Parts: sequence; structure tokens; C-alpha cells
Amino acid sequence: MTRHGLPAAAGTGGPDEFPRSWWGDAWVRALEENAPDPARLSRGRGYARRGFVDAITVTPGHVTAAVHGTRPRPYRTALRLQVLTDAEWNDFLDAVSAEPAHIAALLDKDMPQALVAAADRAGVQLLPGPGDMDPSCSCPDVGRPCKHAAALCYETARLLDTDPFVLLLLRGREESELLDALTRRNAARAAREKAAGTPAATAAVVAREALSGTARPPLPAPLAAPTAAAYPPAFPEPAGAPSAEALEFLALDAAARAQAYLADGADPFAVRSAWQDAVRLAATHPHLSGRQSFSARFAQLAASTGRTAQELSRAVAAWRQGGAEGLAVLDHLWDPPAGDFDRARSALAAADFPRMTIRHNRLTDPRGFVQLRYGRDGRWYPYRSDGGREDWWPEGPADEDPVGALTGSLYG
Repeated sequence: MTRHGLPAAAGTGGPDEFPRSWWGDAWVRALEENAPDPARLSRGRGYARRGFVDAITVTPGHVTAAVHGTRPRPYRTALRLQVLTDAEWNDFLDAVSAEPAHIAALLDKDMPQALVAAADRAGVQLLPGPGDMDPSCSCPDVGRPCKHAAALCYETARLLDTDPFVLLLLRGREESELLDALTRRNAARAAREKAAGTPAATAAVVAREALSGTARPPLPAPLAAPTAAAYPPAFPEPAGAPSAEALEFLALDAAARAQAYLADGADPFAVRSAWQDAVRLAATHPHLSGRQSFSARFAQLAASTGRTAQELSRAVAAWRQGGAEGLAVLDHLWDPPAGDFDRARSALAAADFPRMTIRHNRLTDPRGFVQLRYGRDGRWYPYRSDGGREDWWPEGPADEDPVGALTGSLYG
């Protein structure tokens, strides 16, 4: 289950701001009573209040989220909680179904203390105690919890305020699964009461009138396209699952492509080959690499296509020059027809540039430092080779004017 960005808390930061329900308060106490550094808790509370916690993902035993800090990329933060065993769930369901008021309270998004007390008597601990939560974070702070994990804890308490089924999911069971189990227990209890001659409470809901008509309300107006792609929720990391960071990387890319499609109709599937898609991913995703420094993820992406990290880095520079056409200019020689290509050398000579040598669609400064490559899109792509070696790298943006390409990128 993923819940997107709760609105920033509107309170003043007083002790009653996080949370408002008694069970949410018990959740926060479980963290605070075992935290060695109150200052980290205070900073975490401030982070939560200012909306630094992105979408929260809840799975059995885990709460995960991306929490923003001082660097551009958010940190991956998680809280872990022990799930209940099947036997403990059976005892809990027996305790709840024994009292219809408990079921009604859950359906009303309430968790009465009597329900938790009944669970405790059955030997089932729903709410965490001090030390039961295990926080973790990708930030360099060795404190447990760090301010990011504390912020996630406070935001989770706000989530628990609105829906106690979040706590039950953390303990291992989804809402629909619990309600189905309670329904079966209620039906079994009603059958036993009927067999024993005990009047059973019944309730009837007639739905056929609501479904028999053909009139339907009009569809709402479509939502406006988002102005930017939202950062994806943090993914859980169960044993044997794909890398959460790799999933986050792909989800962010998918969100960016969907946002571009909604905003301007850009084809999200325009890239056709695995190599092109790897280059596009590396070129459009932040925090991956520079020309000489490569992240582990960048190297893995290169290896997945059978290329080296340096080859991928060169291709990324070409993609940033001109997308798929820029990549084609990097990889392929071709022979342009007479016309603009032939006139380019004269235009460059008139602008006092050295007379270029010709090889297919490439014009090269005889000194060996600068090269222009002519693309099938009619643009000129500037390249540079440091030290006069045959090691050409895309350098600057493409231009329809060869003089402009050289002046703006290489000689400017």
C-alpha cells in the first residue's frame, strides 16, 4: 500500500501536533522512549512538519519512504516491525469477532482501547513497544534513528491516525483479508446461534434498486497534466526481490516519460533498441555520471548492453547533443548529398577557421583537435579530441550553422 504525500502539518510544532489518536501516540512513544538523541527526534519532527517525507509505502513488516534532506536526491528510509504469526492472527480474529462493537469500530477507522486490550489478553501485541521498531536510512548518519527515520516515524503516526488498518498491515495482514476472515467468523457464529435456537441479529441491504437503472452520472473532467514527474515511492526490499534502487530508478524514468506524454504528446516509446534505451536512461536520469566518474548503477547499465562505462558515457554526451540523431552521428559514417555539406567548408574558411579535411560526413581541423559531424537532420555536431588523439567526444550543442557550432562550442 502506498500513500502519497500527506500535506505539511499545519500546527506549531507543539507536543500534541504528532499524532492525534491514542494508538498513533503509542506508535510515537515506541520510537521516542528508545531514542538516545532527542535532538535528532526534534529535527525529524521538523522534517515531517515541513513535508520532507515523500510517498509512504507500507508492506507487512516494513514502512519505507524517500525523505528529503540537504542533498538533491532524497534518502531511502525504512522502519521495520515484527509481523504476527498465523497463530497470533487467529487469536486476534477470535478476540475481535467475539465483540461486534470491535468490528464496527474498525470499519469506522477506529481502534478502541478495549480492542487492543482484548488482543493483549489473547497474547497478541498490536502496538509496538520501546525497541520494537528497527529504523534504517541511506544517509551517512550512524544514529538510530537518524532525523530522516524519525521524520518517517512521525509521518507514519499521522497515517495511523486516519487508518488503523495501516498498523494491521504492518503486522502482516491486509484490510480486505482481515474483513473477509471476520465475515466468515461472523457467518459461522450466526449459524451456530441459529442451530442453537438463539435469534441472530440480521441486517439487510437492498442493492437491486441502485443497480437496475441505466442512468449514470457524467464523468468528471480529466485532471490537468502534472507540471513535473513526482519522485516515486520508496520500494520495500524483501529477501530475493529486485534491487529497490533499480526499481526506483526505472519508476522515476517511467514517471518522467508519462509526464512528458501528458504535457506535450511526446512518444514515450520512441526509443526502439536496448542500446538506445540504455543511453537515454543514462542521459536523462540525474546523479549517474560525468565523463570520467561513473556510479555503480551506471557501470551496471553499461554492462547490461555489452558496452564499457566509457562507451556509454560518450554515447550519453551524444544523446544530450541531439537525442537519437546525436547518437546516430556518433556511431555511423554516411555520405551526405551535395549542397549544404559542400558549402560548409567555404563558410568556415570565410570565417577564418582552418580549412577542414573531409571524410564522409565529418570535417576535421587538420590540427586534430576539433571536428564537425553532419547529421541527417541537417545539423552540425561539434566534437573535440584532447591532445590531438583519435578520441573524439561530443562537445556542446548541435547547430544548423557550422560556423555557429564551432564558435559556440569549441572556439568560443
